[in-house]
Amino acid sequence: MADEDTQSTDGEEAPQQHAVPSQDATEIAGSAEDAALEAAQEAEEAPGGLTPPEPATAQAAGEGHAVPTDDAMEIAGSAEDAPLEAAQEAAEAPAGEEESEEPAPREKPSVPGAHLEVDIVPEGVDPLGRSREYEDPYAVGEDAEQAERPASEDQEEVLAEPIATAAIDLASGARYRATGKRKTAIARVTLRPGTGTYLVNGRTLEEHFPRQTLQRNICQPLETVGYQERMDVVARLHGGGISAQAGALRHGVSRALLEADPNLRGELKRRGFLTRDSRAKERKKAGLKKARKKPQFSKR
Repeated sequence: MADEDTQSTDGEEAPQQHAVPSQDATEIAGSAEDAALEAAQEAEEAPGGLTPPEPATAQAAGEGHAVPTDDAMEIAGSAEDAPLEAAQEAAEAPAGEEESEEPAPREKPSVPGAHLEVDIVPEGVDPLGRSREYEDPYAVGEDAEQAERPASEDQEEVLAEPIATAAIDLASGARYRATGKRKTAIARVTLRPGTGTYLVNGRTLEEHFPRQTLQRNICQPLETVGYQERMDVVARLHGGGISAQAGALRHGVSRALLEADPNLRGELKRRGFLTRDSRAKERKKAGLKKARKKPQFSKR
């Protein structure tokens, strides 16, 4: 017997071994088979005589894929057709029935004090109303011309008027001396009664100062007082240039008038005749070409 067994084992091929399913796998397979039967029994017992759903038939054992039910097919088809139906409904609907609400415009935040009126007080008007009423600059007539005229022109007209309060003694021996300066120029001036002539370093005014602008500046103090034809000017100038000498001569004549009548100080000072022009050329610095000009910089 032993020899036969050994011969059978030696002569014949050993049978193929198969995997034994575990206990959990057998339970899951049994529950899956019983699920369809339990569902059919519950449908028969339910009132209304509902027909039990047909169990899903498995495909061939070789494929191993689950077959979808009719309900699942219907749900999938409705889900695929939903966007197409919505687009068709939107196209068929008339334009007037579309419910499109425009967004409300954004309101700006309220500015504090925006409701208040601007209270602008015109120039030259008392804000408390204590002075005369404001004149309309757009009115027709002489008042409008005065209102349109700038204040600077009115001030120039006032300054151009001669001083009526001047009282200078014009005795035959009266002499009024003073010194005027401008930059590095110095003018020693003497006023005396005469016909209004100027003698500068032994020459006339036109010879020493050929420019009319300088001549007009020099004659301003006597014209302001009103004695341009009743007093002569004798001056001795040195230093500076022609423009500086003209400024020094005007300063000296103004100070000489102050010696003749001290009451003229306020008017002469208001017109700027007594102010010493302190501007001068700035001195040269060491290492520079002039006061501020530097030599050209060379990097190499």
